Amino acid sequence: MVTSPKPIREEAELATGPCKVALVGFGTVGRSVARILTSRNSQDLQLTHVFNRNVDRKRADWVQNGVQWTQDFDDVLNSDVDVVVELVGGLEPAGEWVGHSLKSGKSVVTANKQLIARRGPELLQLARANGLHLLYGASVAGGIPVLLGLQEGLGGDRIHRISGILNGTCNYILSQIENAHISFAEALEQAQAKGFAEANASEDIDGYDARAKLTILARTALNAGLEPEQVATRSIREVEEIDFAYAHDLGCTIRQISRAEVKDKTLFAGVQPALVPQASALARVTGSQNVIVSAGEFGGETVFSGHGAGGDPTAVAVVSDLLWLSRNRHSRVAAEAKPTSDLSISGDFKTAHYVRFKVADKPGILAALANVFSRHEINVDAVLQQAGHSKAALPFVITLEPCRVEKLHQALAEIRKLEFHVAPPVDMPILT
Repeated sequence: MVTSPKPIREEAELATGPCKVALVGFGTVGRSVARILTSRNSQDLQLTHVFNRNVDRKRADWVQNGVQWTQDFDDVLNSDVDVVVELVGGLEPAGEWVGHSLKSGKSVVTANKQLIARRGPELLQLARANGLHLLYGASVAGGIPVLLGLQEGLGGDRIHRISGILNGTCNYILSQIENAHISFAEALEQAQAKGFAEANASEDIDGYDARAKLTILARTALNAGLEPEQVATRSIREVEEIDFAYAHDLGCTIRQISRAEVKDKTLFAGVQPALVPQASALARVTGSQNVIVSAGEFGGETVFSGHGAGGDPTAVAVVSDLLWLSRNRHSRVAAEAKPTSDLSISGDFKTAHYVRFKVADKPGILAALANVFSRHEINVDAVLQQAGHSKAALPFVITLEPCRVEKLHQALAEIRKLEFHVAPPVDMPILT
């Protein structure tokens, strides 16, 4: 049960001692945050409360004496802590706890990407209305300071494009398919065994995790009022080892790419597997690492890369936000930046495309495909066919000159009705 919060402290009553911190959630990241705060032994941050359900099972003897362990959130609300660190995840009850914390006069630091993606503007408005701060640097790319870099380091530029690899699980799986020459199912099983993927990995492999992070990045970098459901999202489940073989023939590899770009009055946004040149920063990231590339009108491209997940890297981002708060907790809260309101949202990128077919081989297949593409005003660039595959399930690839995604999907809907398919066609953009 949550009681009515205390009224916000007047400026004259604000404490001048260390910034008092309450941890809400003592899982992998929460424990890492506590270890950093304990090891710092500094005068600027003081851990005073740890809240967790069934808290007795979570107690750690290495946490300094004087910390109150509780499973009653009212103990946090009714305390004199300056900042609540929310590390529970999910929309509820985390959203309720964050809201009550802000109403009770406590700033909030969170690593909760789904909460910020879906309710960030609302909670930021609540924080500002109460003269408080809501910081979420750990919600995107873990230990990579990309949000701060975009807000402060590149604040003088006009960023028009952001792209990156935002999900380490997908990157690990695709790297394993490519390098170990195994199936998607085997790569997923390995990721689960190593703890990189949950038992139900849909949030990662179907793009929803990256979609939430891209939403936050687009709001930060492009000042766009984007919602997660507006981001066109595709799974990596269809990618096979043969796709990497053909991608290599094209001088590319395959990664799950999140991208958002403003052109004229349209914001294009999407998350999906894509072919990227092997010389690009996006191709060089392997395993579970993340990379984000921003493109600005004046400063050109800037690359942020590093460990995007895990308890320790994420905890570093959380503690960095806490240190900023300890220095600025009594400063005036910045006015809200209004998002660009006249942007339309679309997933209809215009790019070159890779389309892989698997067919029961017979005469006339290429002619039939070329006929459909021609009627949809799509130009064929090249046809790739590697030797050594069964004619009963023959894989080959057609690359297409740049065209709109919607036009391609209309053509593929017609192509799927043709009788020679052994498996549905797989299409991916080819990025430059």
